[in-house]
Amino acid sequence: MYRTKQRPSKRASHFNRNNGGNRNRKKNNNSSIDINKFISQAVTPVKKEVYEVTNKFADFPLQQDLIKRINDRGYSSPTEIQDKSINHILEGEDVVGIAGTGTGKTGAFLIPIINRLLTNPKYFDTLIITPTRELASQIEDEFRKLTRGTKLHSITLIGGVNMGKSLAAFSRPAHVVIGTPGRIMDMAQRGKLAFKNFPVLILDEFDRMLDMGFIRDIEHVISQMTARKQTLLFSATMPASQEKIISKIIPNPVKVKANSALKSSGNVDQNVVSVPEGEDKFEKLVSVISEDREKDSRVILFCETKRRASKLAKKLNTTGIPSDEIHGNKSQPARERALKKFKNGQVRVLVATDVMARGIDVTDVSMVINYEIPKTYDDYIHRIGRTGRAGKTGKAITFIN
Repeated sequence: MYRTKQRPSKRASHFNRNNGGNRNRKKNNNSSIDINKFISQAVTPVKKEVYEVTNKFADFPLQQDLIKRINDRGYSSPTEIQDKSINHILEGEDVVGIAGTGTGKTGAFLIPIINRLLTNPKYFDTLIITPTRELASQIEDEFRKLTRGTKLHSITLIGGVNMGKSLAAFSRPAHVVIGTPGRIMDMAQRGKLAFKNFPVLILDEFDRMLDMGFIRDIEHVISQMTARKQTLLFSATMPASQEKIISKIIPNPVKVKANSALKSSGNVDQNVVSVPEGEDKFEKLVSVISEDREKDSRVILFCETKRRASKLAKKLNTTGIPSDEIHGNKSQPARERALKKFKNGQVRVLVATDVMARGIDVTDVSMVINYEIPKTYDDYIHRIGRTGRAGKTGKAITFIN
């Protein structure tokens, strides 16, 4: 059963970021973060907070075939966010979940949605909106693996893909539609998507969608979802500036939080590199990368603009450091090729804008480099979360002008 609710009212689409910090902050162009937050020694051995699950997947009221597919994926026990949210979602309740990258939140909303669709396979049932193409593709991949052998279908709508391909996807009706705001709005304007038909809305990485300026699109979609009966919103953070926006979307949700959400990793060595006026910043970058002599090391280099990402990737290649780039100006196939080359070791450095900071699971990233100070500390945490995974120690370097 779904819970019914009142319709949300529209509101202004602007909000203020809260960068936090104290009065004695050193500033860089567009940042006011205390640089001391970027300096931290990794803890060895790493002490992790252990969450004791109260359920096994077999304890949830899930169909046995779905439980088998979950087990076949290598998951015997739910993660903290899954353990805390699956039963609520199965009951049709609205849920706001606070959970960072790598906490299993995709499974937290997909598992109960798939379970219900196996019983009642309604077309155009669930609309999943996510800020980036990579995250949408990741959700689609997980959906396919969890529904293998069933007759459940999904459509993924993302920018960077030929419009004809997106239109052709509707030749077969889907139960779940996954996409980024821009392409979803395109398909609605072309008459391919009727938001009024969807009873379930899932907003993933909501804080990032606000950062990227998608609030007007989200508000429009919600205003058209007259049949909406259940809303699930997942976010890595919930600053005070976003609470009112969320309460408009979901007036009385169940709130769940993974205790591991958005914490600076204890197994990442964090440091800064100062670049005094007149010194060559790129030479220092090459020096930092060259000092990382770990075999098969992988480095993600974050910068603020797409133009700078392209420029840095080209310059690194000319110095003999195999590199590629991933950002909003690259087509989806080009982004997928770059990511594949990075994963299989063909390139050592992946130069990226914040499109890479969430939703991408790349193992064995030895170092994350911030070529400029991130705009917010939350962005910083998401970026360095790409390294120091699976119990390994990673490095995070931030350049300070």
